[in-house]
Parts: sequence; structure tokens; C-alpha cells
Amino acid sequence: MVRARLDKSPRDVAAMFDQVAKRYDFLNDLLSLGRTKAWRRSVVATIAPAPGMRILDCAAGTGSSTAPLVAAGAEAIASDFSLGMLEAGAARASNLTFIAADNLALPFADESFDVLTISFGLRNVADVERALREAYRVTKTGGRLVVCEFSHPSNRLFRQIYFRYLMRVLPPLARAFSSNPDAYIYLAESIEDWPNQGALAEQISQAGWSRVSWQNLTGGIVALHLALKLNELNE
Repeated sequence: MVRARLDKSPRDVAAMFDQVAKRYDFLNDLLSLGRTKAWRRSVVATIAPAPGMRILDCAAGTGSSTAPLVAAGAEAIASDFSLGMLEAGAARASNLTFIAADNLALPFADESFDVLTISFGLRNVADVERALREAYRVTKTGGRLVVCEFSHPSNRLFRQIYFRYLMRVLPPLARAFSSNPDAYIYLAESIEDWPNQGALAEQISQAGWSRVSWQNLTGGIVALHLALKLNELNE
């Protein structure tokens, strides 16, 4: 079984997700104590998908984050570089458009999308700045970036309890339910290693995005970062 490391080799990360694809959504709900669906609802409410809106959902995996966007009438594409995740998604949802794509080199023209969103995937790319710049390139001027990602709880005591859960409780649960429990050890390590809300906001700004803000979900376990692509006249 493949376990990715914190260098986040694209080959290892893709292979790891291939191996957990079939039970990925189930385990996400289990290990998040049922909060995954609520986080995804917050993403959809923030995007406010509507007919005529073109959305790229990066690192979409099985398309669970893409389906509500399409249901609202938007033209949404689910992209991921794990073929196993895409295959699992396509087997469940024939109405979704799945495209194999690397976040570091998106196969789309400049200014193609009104919204680019990525949920729980930015943390797994090898070069975050490059991924954010690629997102900027394919988003239309005036368009939006919506990033949903694990973060750092704002309360110090809660933060300590949360990281203890990640490193001590999550691995045994993964061993009980996952075909590749080592993948979830990597996921716990990658969450602990990930920058906090302000540091990620600074990275997004450095990649060219404007008016970056964030909203904490579940006390900061997850943060929803928002940004706009503006030209100099709009700044």
C-alpha cells in the first residue's frame, strides 16, 4: 500500500487516493464525526451556484462536492489527478463531468471559469503557490476562488484536543475501516503541518488574488477562504 509523505510527491498522492477511492466518502463522514456534509453545504452556500455559472471543482475526487453545484443548474466540472477517485465517482454519478487534471498544470484556457473551488485538496499538492497561480489563470477577471480546507482551531485548548484526536484516535479508526490505513496517518500529519488561516490567506494573496478573507467552520477545524480575481482598475 502507498503512503504519501509530506513532500507530497504527485505520484504517491495520486496512488494513495486511488487505493482509498471506494470508501473515501464513507470514511470522511466517519472520521469527521459527520461534519463533512455540513462543511460542503457551507461551500455551496458561499458559491451560490446558478444556471449559466461555470465552475471548476478541483481535487473533486468522487464528485461529492460537484454534485450540488450541478443540481443547482451550474455548469460544473469535477477534476482530479487520481484516476481511481474519478472512476469511483463516474460509477456513482453519470450526470457529472469528470476530467483528469493536475492542479499544477490545469488543462483549461485562461479565464475559463466564474468560480474555482477546491475542498480538502489544496493541502495535498506539492507546490501550493503554483496551484494557486494556476487557479488564478483559469478564473475569469471578476471571478472567485473558494478554498475549503482543514485548518487550526482558534481556541487553544480545543486546538490541543483536536490535534491529539488526529494523531492518536484517527489512526486506529482508519485501521479498523480503511483498506489503506497508512493513508490516514499521512492525512493527519498533513493537517497538523498545514498553515493556519492567516498564513494561508497570505499565500493566496501572494499568488495574485485580491480581497482574501476566511470564515471558520466548526471552531476552525476547517476554514473557508474566499478571494477575487481583479484587474488593477478594480483593486
